[in-house]
Amino acid sequence: MSLRDGDSYRRSLQRLRPNVHKWGRPIEDVTVHPATRLHVQSVAASFDAAFDPERAPLFTATSHLTGDRAHRWNTLMRSADDVLGNARMKRAQFSWTGTCQGATCAGWTALNALWAVSHESDARLGTDYHARLRDYFRFVEDTAPALAGALTDAKGDRSLRASRQPDPDTYLHVVEERDDGIVVRGVKAQICAVAASNEIVVVPGTAHGETERRNAVAFAVPRDVAGLTIVETRRPSDTRDEEEGWDAPKAGGITQAWLLFDDVFVPRDRVFLCGEHASTGRFISIFSAIYRAAIGACVAGQGDVMIGGAIALARANGLSQKVFQDRLTQMKVNNETTFGLGVGAIALGQAHPSGLFVPDPLLAHVNKVLVARLPYETKVLAQDISGGIAETGCLPSFADLGSPVYGEKLLAAAAGAVDGETRARLARLVEWLTIGGGVPGCMHGGGSPDGARLAIRGLVDWERSVGDARRIAGVSRELPDPR
Repeated sequence: MSLRDGDSYRRSLQRLRPNVHKWGRPIEDVTVHPATRLHVQSVAASFDAAFDPERAPLFTATSHLTGDRAHRWNTLMRSADDVLGNARMKRAQFSWTGTCQGATCAGWTALNALWAVSHESDARLGTDYHARLRDYFRFVEDTAPALAGALTDAKGDRSLRASRQPDPDTYLHVVEERDDGIVVRGVKAQICAVAASNEIVVVPGTAHGETERRNAVAFAVPRDVAGLTIVETRRPSDTRDEEEGWDAPKAGGITQAWLLFDDVFVPRDRVFLCGEHASTGRFISIFSAIYRAAIGACVAGQGDVMIGGAIALARANGLSQKVFQDRLTQMKVNNETTFGLGVGAIALGQAHPSGLFVPDPLLAHVNKVLVARLPYETKVLAQDISGGIAETGCLPSFADLGSPVYGEKLLAAAAGAVDGETRARLARLVEWLTIGGGVPGCMHGGGSPDGARLAIRGLVDWERSVGDARRIAGVSRELPDPR
């Protein structure tokens, strides 16, 4: 059993093959490169939390295999308290860095969902996936990796299933099965925190049918596995996040990447699904219930920071909190709505026969719909309170503010009730949180809100509500839906 601190985590990344690229060039060291260092820094803070007496109970959990302590994101969620610990940890991570961790989120959730799905597959088909996953879980607890979760495929023509795509590589697929493992090709797109991960848990991004057996695959590989090229995406805030100096926040910063699998070999003991297309829908169902029950905590954590940033910048502008109290209260209502709905999904969850605890899927999907709306309202309120200086394009760059020719005049002009540097730092924080690199994937992170609405439509027993209404109204007549 291993608990790793932040420095040990950074060294583990430095030992990996440099297969991450950005701006057309390889990144030799993700721990220092300006495009990736901030996210590595935020994940390292979570590793360090395991050694902080006050934070350790939230950032560690008890192993279901050994009974020892492990990093929470390396363990199985077996109870409502475990899933609540997931949500509370994520809110604490956002409150610490202002952004998504990624490497302590999606891969871990995927492993938990696979725990249940592999158990079902073994019982139904006589496979041995669950034993393999148990061994991999032990490896994860013993080596304490950061885990990226690769779900979303490139998808190609959205009107066509994976098996009908002109280019089969738009969906990850198996190209060869061997006695010792499988070979895969294809593209996973928009994957969070890969650069900050040690391992990648690759899983289906959608439910597949009979004709997509080769797409029904789940496995785990090291981030630097041979044949994998990782390309970091470009965000509108990149030049700001990658700028040197105090002008940009030096914590957090989410990374996203496209993963190009070019005949990657996966050993048999790292394969957790291969061809079981009926398991893919179950995986998505269980994964989304866990993930979406916690996503409200993520955005609430960032909302906590937005509240603090907005108040601080208002004071730097010379204005009292009292002027904006109604708006601040609404921001808090938004935060607690998504957090509380996630807690409700957890409270109404149930234990799976495998030992995994699964939140209530209906409330989890409703939470996703709200996460696609309320955090944006919170961001608008933060900008409203902060004033124009917090909006993009309204403040000169760090290089200009530090210019020996005119920098002092700029800083003097940027002053409010406080000095110009203090006000500029706070303005950049609010800008970063509301329109910059600190923004989590509220709209489509963890799946689209329309997908969540579709799931809600299927989960609700609409006819039961009609029956209740008929009974209360005293209507005995049947009221079938006109078709």
